Amino acid sequence: MKGTTPTSFFLRILIFSGILFLLPSSLYASPDSIVSKSEGFSAESLFRGLIGMLFIMFVAWLFSSNRKAISWRVVLTGLAIQVLLALAILNVPFVGSIFDTLGKIFVKVLSFSEEGARFLFKSFSSGEIEEPLLNFAITILPTIIFFSGLTSILFFYGIIQKVVYWMALGMTKLLKISGPESLSVAGNIFLGQTESPLMIKAYLEKMNRSEIMLVMSGGMATLAGGVLAVYIKVLGAGDPIQELLYAKHLLAASIMAAPGVIIISKILVPQTEKIDKNVTIQKEKIGKNILDAISNGTTEGIKLAVNVAGMLLVFIALIAMLNYILIKVGSWTHLNNLIVSVTDGEYSGLSLEFILGYAFAPFMWLLGVAADDIDLVGRVLGEKIIMTEFIGYVSLGELKEAGAFAYEKSIIMATYVLAGFANFASIGIQIGGIGALAPGKRTLLTQLGMRALLAGTLASLLSATIVGMILG
Repeated sequence: MKGTTPTSFFLRILIFSGILFLLPSSLYASPDSIVSKSEGFSAESLFRGLIGMLFIMFVAWLFSSNRKAISWRVVLTGLAIQVLLALAILNVPFVGSIFDTLGKIFVKVLSFSEEGARFLFKSFSSGEIEEPLLNFAITILPTIIFFSGLTSILFFYGIIQKVVYWMALGMTKLLKISGPESLSVAGNIFLGQTESPLMIKAYLEKMNRSEIMLVMSGGMATLAGGVLAVYIKVLGAGDPIQELLYAKHLLAASIMAAPGVIIISKILVPQTEKIDKNVTIQKEKIGKNILDAISNGTTEGIKLAVNVAGMLLVFIALIAMLNYILIKVGSWTHLNNLIVSVTDGEYSGLSLEFILGYAFAPFMWLLGVAADDIDLVGRVLGEKIIMTEFIGYVSLGELKEAGAFAYEKSIIMATYVLAGFANFASIGIQIGGIGALAPGKRTLLTQLGMRALLAGTLASLLSATIVGMILG
């Protein structure tokens, strides 16, 4: 990486790891069985939130390629925007009602997808298929396909482009980033990490290192509309009230991630060159007419649904295989009994969930997660990074339904922590997807892959920290 030798990069990782392990072991507490409500904003929550934000900024600064070139004005402006967004969404009735309305729209549209799914899968209701498989088949996969088709309609008529344009214009003015960068970040709120760059593909070959970094980071930090709808279903578990609650928070998470990822990206790879502030969306047609657009969107949705189904099958199978090996190792080394004793039976022995949960737990405490729940939130974060956010949300939904969390605030914070495509697989997806649009940048994409993953992760954690601070 430019400006960073492999030795210094890994030295920073060691420093970062050392700070985490200096934290007291008393942080690792077993969760209670009753979910407690948030106590509201307080001096303690403000203090915890400030610690979390400072720590995230420190990590970004530690891994920066050019610390002297960091624009702290842009960082403070971006933080202010994120805090104001969170305050407005959670505490201002008018703004909150807007997000509630958007959430209701999402939930209503989800009900439309259920009508199509009911027709398609009604013959499966004979009882021969296990209920979890039936629920997955008739709720999750059809939702992806339907929203892909709906997004294509909105894109064909230019509705998404208009919303993206005005959001991008605001980010360019406030955060002093280039027009193409802001278009890409704004587009990622609605589109996937390889679809959004289509709007700026004419600019990609001309972009400098810092701009390409933000294009990649923006894709890692936000969620596309199609999968957003899926996670509403996963966390809502069929309860309309819960679906409305998590629709609001998932929408807020995706929007809050935009300013957050800008400041994190500009700390990691600061802008040192002249930029183009012109905000112009390329006219990219996805079909010759509306029917062609729907057809193309549906086809892409089917591909995505099949990919999600296959991904879940493989990763869940791999987790089961790895846990089988770890349990055997734990039995041979007598670690299983020790783990059961230390965690009061929360974990049955050495497992991937245990390792991830306790590895990320200190970080979760620094962000303001209740001590009773830090290992659970750490676990889903680890699953997101190593596997995908889909696995993380599925785990979060299962833990929520099982009553594993002690505090409701922890579940909401975990919703923000998981909101983004920041995982190792996304590095390959972006190199392939963006690299196809700008072949000349393929080497740069490979160089920035790990930094973009870090930026996307830190941006989601920053949103979670701010929301947790306000919830108290």
